[in-house]
Amino acid sequence: MPLLIAGSIATDHLMSFQGKFADSLVVEQLDKISLSFLVEDLEIRRGGVAANMTFGLGQLGLQPVLVGAAGEDFADYRSWLERHGVNTAHVRISDTRHTARFVCTTDPTGAQIASFYPGAMSEARLIELAPIVASVGAPEYVVIGADDPDGMLRHTDECRQRGYPFIADPSQQLAFSDGDLIRKLIDGAAILFSNEYESHMIEQKTGWSEDEVLARVGIQVKTLGKDGVRITRRGEEPIVLPAARDVVAVEPTGVGDAFRAGFLAALAWDLGLERAAQVGCVLAAYVVETVGTQEYTFTPAQFLARVEMSYGADAAADIQPHLKRLS
Repeated sequence: MPLLIAGSIATDHLMSFQGKFADSLVVEQLDKISLSFLVEDLEIRRGGVAANMTFGLGQLGLQPVLVGAAGEDFADYRSWLERHGVNTAHVRISDTRHTARFVCTTDPTGAQIASFYPGAMSEARLIELAPIVASVGAPEYVVIGADDPDGMLRHTDECRQRGYPFIADPSQQLAFSDGDLIRKLIDGAAILFSNEYESHMIEQKTGWSEDEVLARVGIQVKTLGKDGVRITRRGEEPIVLPAARDVVAVEPTGVGDAFRAGFLAALAWDLGLERAAQVGCVLAAYVVETVGTQEYTFTPAQFLARVEMSYGADAAADIQPHLKRLS
């Protein structure tokens, strides 16, 4: 059964300025600000939560279906994803807007000047899931990640109406959403993904306690950064697992997306929640050790060695048969 991954598709344009922004600011003239900075370098990285997740699933040998909106400039990105096992046939291509873009300049102090252009992402609200399901088959899950809020709500409502099991992963959109929208996005989800901070934000904005959130979802998966992951289910003891061992952190962007990809892959392999969290943590380790959200590589042997080092020989033995297709 296919995995449908709905969410943002974007590119990041990252630049470095060798001076300090503060040296160019005239406090008395901020109402007339007009600045230009000569930057030293430019990195263009592929991103977007749905694209990152599908890339991770493709790296593990699955063929996820990407659901989202992009512009006509998506051609090269599409080719990249397809070479890595992603079904991009159902991405909506806008006639008028470019693919969403994050443009950021950083100075040596860590100060940033940035802009986010949602662009074609705004057309996610026009995507209907039923024609996609008719083409690829009934989904194992529909993951509804951060995207155009109206698009997220439409996908969630359609999943409820048509009986598609869905996973709520509102992540970055939580900061911009009110309690009513968040309640609509997570109520009835088979799984709710969040990090520790996001889980507190969900409770604060919805007015629901942790138990009340859990009463409305089947499973809550909460990532805890370097402390691993906590999985809670109604009426059962939590599953708490450490992060992968011996991780050399370089850059954290995209780590949560990789964890979700690994978790979903293991669920698709019918390995259960504990193994799902372990696969997710190991895949996340590759991302945090790499600059860029889709630049990591590994062989099956390397992946299994990290699983065994972190979680033991039994875990590696359970996962090994599912990585044969990568050999």
